[in-house]
Amino acid sequence: MASAGLRWFYTGPAEKLPPHVFFAVSAVFHYLGPSFAVLLFPAVGVLGVAWFRIASAALLFAPWTRPLRVWNGADRRTRLLLVSMGLCLAAMNSSFYLALDRLPMSLVASIEFVGTIAVAAAGLRSARNLAALILAVSGVVLLIDVTWSDDPVGLAWAFLNGALFVVYIVLAHRLAQSGAAGGISGLGAAMTIAFLAVLPFGLDEVLAVITDPVLILASIGVGVCSSVIPYICDQLAMARLPRASFALLLSLLPASATIIGLIVLAQVPSIRDLGGVALVMVGVALHKPPRPAS
Repeated sequence: MASAGLRWFYTGPAEKLPPHVFFAVSAVFHYLGPSFAVLLFPAVGVLGVAWFRIASAALLFAPWTRPLRVWNGADRRTRLLLVSMGLCLAAMNSSFYLALDRLPMSLVASIEFVGTIAVAAAGLRSARNLAALILAVSGVVLLIDVTWSDDPVGLAWAFLNGALFVVYIVLAHRLAQSGAAGGISGLGAAMTIAFLAVLPFGLDEVLAVITDPVLILASIGVGVCSSVIPYICDQLAMARLPRASFALLLSLLPASATIIGLIVLAQVPSIRDLGGVALVMVGVALHKPPRPAS
């Protein structure tokens, strides 16, 4: 599915970096993207922002992943995977924003993290990795200060997003099994399908701001930060990490947010926060990915 140029880059320069580096980059943008998106909700609308996010990502992926060529060269099973991934991305991104519009980000993130625990637990093969998972989850519990909500609609969107995030991990890991280059080419095709799926939704909100270049550029920036950079990094990491190991690494997201808050925003963490970061770090360090079958 990948062009020769993409294959060279992903099997050359990208291969020299450990997969955890790509996960770290993804983790940073995991927070930047939603932060920018929430700021645009009042001006562009929730579904309008989701529309711009997916549309701009599909547009940026198209020239170098060539989605039509990927689709024409795919067999029936691969096409089903691409359609499933595209529909998942469309529904996940939209439900995530609809949840953020009604609930605090910490609560939405916590519900999202619950599903990743199940993915990590499903891949456990040793007592050592079980201990790693327990430590990481305990650290996240200390880090996340969650206030529950009595908004049933917001909670419904949040739980739907959490379920779809698990589906995303499973489908994205299947894409990555063809290697990073093939996975990213497949991602480009899936993003085109996602755009076709969301095309009718949020179009009114998009047309209302189509003459405002500042809002359009800001919305494209959300697409780059939320769907281009992190999803590419996910593929680069997933191509070399077992699914359970990737799921466990997601416990680093709240810990990285605490560290970024200290460095960038001068938000001094509490003793409880530091204890949570320490537990997550120990859990991730303790985890040992299983050896690939020979």
